[in-house]
Amino acid sequence: MNQVLNFGLSAPLDVQIQFPDYYKSYDYARTLRDQMKSIPGVEDVVIKQVLDYPTFKVDVDRVRAAELGLTQQAVANDILISLSSSTMVGPSWYINPSNSVNYPVVVQTPYQKIGSVQDLMNTPITTLNPVFNSNSSSSPTNLPAAQAQTLGNLAKITNTTQFNLFSHYTVQRVMNIDANVEGRDLGSVSDAIQKKIDGLGKLPPGMRINLRGQSEVMHSSFSTLSLGLIIAIALVYLLMVVLFQGWMDPFIIMLSIPGAFMGILWMLTLTGTTINVESLMGSIVAIGIAVSNSILLVSFANDLRVEKGANALDAALEAGKTRLRPVLMTAIAMILGMIPMAIGSGEGGEQNAPLGRAVIGGLMVATIFTLFVVPIFYSVLRKSMPTYHTMDVKFEEEAKGHIE
Repeated sequence: MNQVLNFGLSAPLDVQIQFPDYYKSYDYARTLRDQMKSIPGVEDVVIKQVLDYPTFKVDVDRVRAAELGLTQQAVANDILISLSSSTMVGPSWYINPSNSVNYPVVVQTPYQKIGSVQDLMNTPITTLNPVFNSNSSSSPTNLPAAQAQTLGNLAKITNTTQFNLFSHYTVQRVMNIDANVEGRDLGSVSDAIQKKIDGLGKLPPGMRINLRGQSEVMHSSFSTLSLGLIIAIALVYLLMVVLFQGWMDPFIIMLSIPGAFMGILWMLTLTGTTINVESLMGSIVAIGIAVSNSILLVSFANDLRVEKGANALDAALEAGKTRLRPVLMTAIAMILGMIPMAIGSGEGGEQNAPLGRAVIGGLMVATIFTLFVVPIFYSVLRKSMPTYHTMDVKFEEEAKGHIE
């Protein structure tokens, strides 16, 4: 389960050192491991590979095994079955006739039966080719007898040390430094680790050190969401340019977006919430509602100027008074609806809390910008009369001309 949550890795943070020479990589890994232990919030820092792992090395006498009708493969399979069960080389299943459910049948030597090297050497090794009982008269009742030998009669065991495992990433051999995060956000911890990596100086030719794990996916998600947010703002602006048939009105409407960002950052700082995927999604929601409220105000001001011939200042003041209630009702309803999510109550509620907090903070400040900042800029920048009504009149006149 941990590897699924960590996207195939054994820890949330995984520093990979790519280099063919494991001993050289281990020197850098120990230095980096000691530096990572000093970073607040980093726990359980460990080098995954062990270069001097105690090992029993079994050397099979192939000549003697061949004389007894055995192969090294048969010896390896029997030892594997004895130590790790038969599921590794020959899985077997039992079908329950009452419910037709498959149950695995596992053959393995109990751990308590292998308490010493001598117990291991007494492991029976059988040939893959059965030998029938030698009788002068063959009979259908003759049963094959397995030719068994003990491991001690075929091999010798020596004590040695070797690498416990070899890890690879994109075919390259890597050494892993695993770590967990506790009491601190993932982003700041990963940034601190990256500074330690950069502080190692010039690396040997061909060596690369990369930080992978949840931080890698987090940065990728941030980049995707940030790009999506920028594209969404640009598309909304272009759509409003078409609807308002001009560039100035959409620009004035977009002035509520900085207010939304200010409110989001203010709320996240006040509540001690980090910028994450959930808070970025909440930012998109807050920005969308803020822009829609600004559209109501600017559109109403344009209608007043066309219908009554009011100047920009009077139209902005009247639009602010008239649209005050709809804008406040929209913002307050959304804020009240997000309060339970922002509190983070219930099982797993803290996961969605950043989204609610971002929406609440963004709407609170964006509403102020919509009611005060947008009308001010409208009265200053929108001196000319709106043109989209004029275009509508021209279209109607041309349509009537074609009909006549």
